[in-house]
This record gives sequence, structure tokens and C-alpha cells, in this order.
Amino acid sequence: MFRAPWEAQAFALTLTLHERGCFTWQEWAQRLGAEIAAGRARGDSEDAARYYEYWLAALESLVAEKNLTTVDEMLGRKDEWDRAARATPHGKPIVLQRP
Repeated sequence: MFRAPWEAQAFALTLTLHERGCFTWQEWAQRLGAEIAAGRARGDSEDAARYYEYWLAALESLVAEKNLTTVDEMLGRKDEWDRAARATPHGKPIVLQRP
């Protein structure tokens, strides 16, 4: 079902935020559908390879719209994860060390 750990994490985070009442499932479905449609309009392949990229983009935009965090905080966290991943030897768990 998941091709990489981040896909499972994005899936779990979406379900958790929905269960906590941060957004309705209808809002989520509309946002994900819009991301998929935008990808197709850009000429993205219609196979499932990019599905969780759309999933993550939908989640990020919905989280920002609902003011659950800021865009700057999300970008900062992405940078932290990128640095941690690059510093981690292949096959070892990534450890995020926040400043």
C-alpha cells in the first residue's frame, strides 16, 4: 500500500487530524481531488506513482488553510527532515534533532 515510510506517515497524520475534528472528510476529499486534477492538468502521468505526492500537497494546503500551523513552520520542518535524512547512513533510522 505504501511505497515509502513518509506515505504511511502522511496517511496517518491525515486520519488523526480528521479524527480530531480539524477538517471534515468531505473537505479532505475535495482537496485531494483538486490536487489530482491539477496534476493531470499539468500533464502528470495518470498512474498511481504520484498519488501520495498529491496526498501530501492536499494535506499541507488544508493544514495551512485551517491555520493548524504556518507555511514557514512546515518549510522549516521539511528542511530539518531533509538535513537529518542526508546525514543518516543508508538503512539507519532517521533521527530528527530539533535546534
